[in-house]
Amino acid sequence: MKDSLRKNVIALFFVTVGIIFLIKLFYIQVLNKEYRFSAKNNVLRYDILQPVRGLVFDRDSNIIVSNEPAFDIIVIPREIKAIDTTVFCRSINISKQDFIEKLNNAISYSKYRESVFEKQLNALTAANFREKLYQFPGFYLRKVTKRVYPHKNLGHLIGFMGEVNSKKIKEDNFYIKGDLLGVSGIEASYEKELRGEKGMSIRLVDVYNRTQGKFSNGEFDTLATRGKNLISTVNIELQNYGNKLLEGKLGSIVAIDPNNGEILSLISSPNFDPERLSGKNRSLNYKSLTNNIDKPMFNRALLGEYPPGSTFKVINSLICLQEKTLNPKNYYKCDGKYFFEKNRFIKCHKHNSKINLNDAIKYSCNPFFCENFENYFKKFESSEKAYINWFSHVSSFGLGDWMNNDFFSGRKGLLPKTDYFNNYYGKNNWNSSTIISMSIGQGELLITPIQLANVCAIIANRGFFYTPHIIKTVENELTIDSNFTKKKFCSINKEYFKYIINGMFNVVNSKNGTAFNSNIEEFNICGKTGTAQNPHGDDHSIYMAFAPKDNPEIAIAVFVENAGWGSKWAAPIGNNFIQKFFEMKNK
Repeated sequence: MKDSLRKNVIALFFVTVGIIFLIKLFYIQVLNKEYRFSAKNNVLRYDILQPVRGLVFDRDSNIIVSNEPAFDIIVIPREIKAIDTTVFCRSINISKQDFIEKLNNAISYSKYRESVFEKQLNALTAANFREKLYQFPGFYLRKVTKRVYPHKNLGHLIGFMGEVNSKKIKEDNFYIKGDLLGVSGIEASYEKELRGEKGMSIRLVDVYNRTQGKFSNGEFDTLATRGKNLISTVNIELQNYGNKLLEGKLGSIVAIDPNNGEILSLISSPNFDPERLSGKNRSLNYKSLTNNIDKPMFNRALLGEYPPGSTFKVINSLICLQEKTLNPKNYYKCDGKYFFEKNRFIKCHKHNSKINLNDAIKYSCNPFFCENFENYFKKFESSEKAYINWFSHVSSFGLGDWMNNDFFSGRKGLLPKTDYFNNYYGKNNWNSSTIISMSIGQGELLITPIQLANVCAIIANRGFFYTPHIIKTVENELTIDSNFTKKKFCSINKEYFKYIINGMFNVVNSKNGTAFNSNIEEFNICGKTGTAQNPHGDDHSIYMAFAPKDNPEIAIAVFVENAGWGSKWAAPIGNNFIQKFFEMKNK
């Protein structure tokens, strides 16, 4: 009995050891990538076939992003033997120091796995290098495509390409070290659609890395699948015109079709050429752009946060109309000042007669909106309850929110909650007078240009909007994201918008309107100027407008930093932009 048990134990031991060896062998030969590279690459070369990146067009099918052939140098450090680094460096015009740094980076990534040594050589340089390739074992050429941007001022809209980082490589096995991906703009937002799918080609090579033919006649090869083409919502001619209007200025223009939320133009000034951020000089150009005092890489249309100024008065008016604390027919007197506390007041241009809502919007009368803001608060038993209700109304216009659009980046602006004031002033220790600046779009409020353009679209539509978006269609996809096709309603009833729209029409078309000097009569433009106080310098010039008054086709927001009155710069720019839109449409 003991002998039998001993035999079973010994047999179990050998079986266990055998299984361990089999598992180890399977791991080495099948699962371990580094072993497979070291064992097989002496005779087989696994070439990753890079897909052609998808193209981008404007709404009228004019190409705004294309490709041209280029070549990457790939390296597998383990396969490198003694080479003449001088010949190598001269053939691709790099220094020996660059060579050492690039090789060390590749080794730190993996000795066995391939990575990109040098990116996007042009055809002539690649041909010169290919002639000498047999001298450089461990190095290979890979055909890729380089992005081409025909229009040099679309950096904020299109974005640019950059090298993938280690975090992204771990998250997505599509990428290897040295691959490029979209970093900002459309390139980043629609990276998965644009990038396509990689393929694989297996070649037989000799000891000099010369191709001896396909492995197994190409039976195991896979083709790369090109990326999908995109039709954007922008009109490139209108975009270029807007860039000219803002030339030499700091600011932005966002134009939206209120009927569907499609962004007709999105402009941030100053702009930059995305091609400057590709090729050998990318790092130097990136540093130059980021160190520029005017911040050309800062997308003001999406990331700029400004007090909305007097443009916000229309939202407060709509809230007061909805809550029935404002009668559009009632008249109020403006003495040039509104006293909200003892010896504390908000100034205004003195209006000699009493004014109603229509007049107040036309003149942009501060006392009118201050008084109605405080009248609204009196309806509620506490300031906190009044503010919570007010906050809900304002939020329904998309303020304080990114709006879930299809841009890679954006900011929410600032719409403080009651906790902010409770913490700052103490609970039950603040009221409408404490935050009276918010009645005229100052104080703690901040808004982004794309948010203001959307507010204007809501007014144009008499109470609803579609989420602003930059892509119209994706190739082979029948529909776009349902988030962009669904109506979103604000909290204000449709019936109250007519009072605001009449006032905005008079802003532009009445002789006493704040934007009358930039009026273009034939387009029935409705607008509202704004001048936002800036603690860091001169006031910002702001304007929002839509046209025509009935059945509107365009809604626009214009910001010009440190330019003073909204009527001085933003309104003329906005109305000229609208004129260009209709001239193009009526060609």
